[in-house]
Amino acid sequence: MSKDQTITDLPTEVSVKALLGFEEPCGFSRNQLHEVQAKSLHDHSRINVAANACCGLLAIAMSWGNAPYWAISLWGSMLAIYTGYYVLKAKRNRLFERVTPGQAEFSEVAKGSGISGLIWGASLPFLGIYSSLTSMLGLWSVSLAMMVYSSLLMPALPLVATAFIAATSAGAVIGWALHGEYYLAIASAGLCILLVTGVLRTAKAQVLYQFASNVLHEKSETVSLLLREFEDSGADWLWQTDTSRCVTHSSPRFAYALEEDAKTIEGQPLLKLIAGDAWESGRYPETLHKLAEKLKRREAFSNLIVPVTIKGKARWWELSASPRSSEDGVFLGFRGVGSDVTEQHESAKKISHLARFDTLTSLPNRLQLTEALGNSLQEAERWRRRCGFFMIDLDRFKAVNDTLGHPVGDRLLAQVAKRMTMIMTENELCGRLGGDEFAVVLKDASDSNYVERLAKRIIETLSKPYEVDQNTLFIGASIGSAVGPADGRTVELLMRSADLALYRSKEDGGNVHHAYQHKLHASAEERRVLEFELRHALERKQLHIEYQPVVEANGDNGIVGFEALLRWNNPKFGLVSPAKFVPIAEEARLIVPMGDFVLRQACVDAMEWPESTKVAVNISVDQLTSPAFIESVISALHDSGLPAWRLELEVTESIFLRDGGHAVQVLDRIRKMGIKLSLDDFGTGYSSLGYLRNIRFDTIKVDRSFVQGAAKSKPESLAIIRAVVALADSLNIATTAEGVETEAELAMIQQLGCNKIQGYYFGRPMVHADSVALFNNPQRSVA
Repeated sequence: MSKDQTITDLPTEVSVKALLGFEEPCGFSRNQLHEVQAKSLHDHSRINVAANACCGLLAIAMSWGNAPYWAISLWGSMLAIYTGYYVLKAKRNRLFERVTPGQAEFSEVAKGSGISGLIWGASLPFLGIYSSLTSMLGLWSVSLAMMVYSSLLMPALPLVATAFIAATSAGAVIGWALHGEYYLAIASAGLCILLVTGVLRTAKAQVLYQFASNVLHEKSETVSLLLREFEDSGADWLWQTDTSRCVTHSSPRFAYALEEDAKTIEGQPLLKLIAGDAWESGRYPETLHKLAEKLKRREAFSNLIVPVTIKGKARWWELSASPRSSEDGVFLGFRGVGSDVTEQHESAKKISHLARFDTLTSLPNRLQLTEALGNSLQEAERWRRRCGFFMIDLDRFKAVNDTLGHPVGDRLLAQVAKRMTMIMTENELCGRLGGDEFAVVLKDASDSNYVERLAKRIIETLSKPYEVDQNTLFIGASIGSAVGPADGRTVELLMRSADLALYRSKEDGGNVHHAYQHKLHASAEERRVLEFELRHALERKQLHIEYQPVVEANGDNGIVGFEALLRWNNPKFGLVSPAKFVPIAEEARLIVPMGDFVLRQACVDAMEWPESTKVAVNISVDQLTSPAFIESVISALHDSGLPAWRLELEVTESIFLRDGGHAVQVLDRIRKMGIKLSLDDFGTGYSSLGYLRNIRFDTIKVDRSFVQGAAKSKPESLAIIRAVVALADSLNIATTAEGVETEAELAMIQQLGCNKIQGYYFGRPMVHADSVALFNNPQRSVA
């Protein structure tokens, strides 16, 4: 049988010539036909021998006493000899075995059948001629039985059956003719024709039927083999239920998956086996309900994941099945396949958790927060209420990260997350957006007072000291909030509004909460345009430097130097305040090229002042941490010819918070080059005596806020200035008071002992030409 033969490829017709072996069959090969015919030959060879023996004895018994003994003996001997010869030859040709003979073997069998037919046909003219009509009819009945047997039991072998029927019928016709019974002779011939016709017609149907049966049997064996291989080699198993949804024909692997014996689970309800304790209570998980409905409705299902309880242990199975029916459409049950997917399910669950939760803090991540905010917006639209969104940024967290390292920063974030979680109610969902940014989704923010109180509580809670690795840490929190749908009807718009409000909080110094206002969009747009313009300011020569004098505090208040101050004159916006464009330059990473421009130009301009006059240039954190900073300073001095001692670089305390170790190394190299160092805004930030111990500053600048406070006789300001001056004097460091604008402030500063003064009282920032004019015209007042 062809291995790739399908049901649709089966032949529907076979010719008589093909059945008789006179031509090749159409739609299948002669070997395939021989396979079908051989089966019939194998099945009936022994029955044929027995039928010949039994009917032969019956014929002898009927002729006994009528025909001569020599005739009976001769005929019986011929039948016995031939039958014995047939048996021997059949064994030699292996006709009793499951071997497919060729066309030659079939021809030999047909010849033998013809000879057998001639012997049976000879019984009538040889034995019947001596008998009465009654005995003759008896012999004919026995011969007719043999012919009918041949036509019924060997229809797949029409050549064999036809040879036997034709030979037997020929003898019968001759016998009846010799007996003078011509009508019976004609009847015998007619019966021969009918039997041969029936044999040929039956042979067609039998061969086609047998051929189809062989194909189906082969396919069934193939499927069975594949199923056995499937169960033996894979982790899956087969399962089957009856009409009552009880397990039948349980496979060993299915029983092993249930940790039971196959006989034990036979006949048990499928749902009972996999539901565990839930079977008694009837409280099934949703997926088990779905499975039960599919079984009840007799619907096929595929890749259905169901929870399974096996001896108290929770597992997950993947089941697929289809209903099976009988040939007449009667429902018989389900047959399907299953597999244990517990590990895959747990892995998928972990992946899903990682996709929706922050690994460091275990809080919901940006994805889950945006989903929650989207749902809250939909509910707010539906019920005509308001939802809210907080965007939270930790103040001074970067300083912790930079000074104590990322591991400490991570543990600090974990503590922040715990505090945030303790504040939340069912109305809020807090999560981490990334870095030191957190967020809160408020499902209902209709009460503005509640929103304000919650923001205040978050700031107060997060601002309390933290103990991390024996370090007491202080940070704060800035919050920007937005209310939807008023401040944004989409997740993106609402988050952007909260971000703008957060930016406002950071601008105000942090540790405060600002709600979104529509004017913030205008401010954001202004910053965007300013940034765009600022990117082209250098190349368009819109930037210039102004210089503010620094004078001696005592004596004639002579000029000892100038502080270089960057100014931007834009065609669209006019003169832009440094307080506005410098933060933008820092955010846009433009501060380094701008600072390099100031450094180089200030060195060039200082060469036109007297040799004793210094120039002070402010250095940003980004400049100081730039790998090319020192080369840039050396290049500026070399190109301008300015002596190193005339250049003073001003830094703020913030540089030590980003990368203190690197800053100390860079400043130490700069001072060894002879360049002066000044610590600006001392006392306003993270003042630490460690800075003064690690780096030898030449000047400490007292911030104008203390100067103004001292002029108003504020004790705190007076105490701070006295302390700074005393500290500087003990370290042989000069002090410069900033922001002196009145004579009262001047007198106070002189009284407190500052060495140098800078402020509007002595001169506003001026262009370079005006600064040069101060020295060219000795009569001109500094102020």
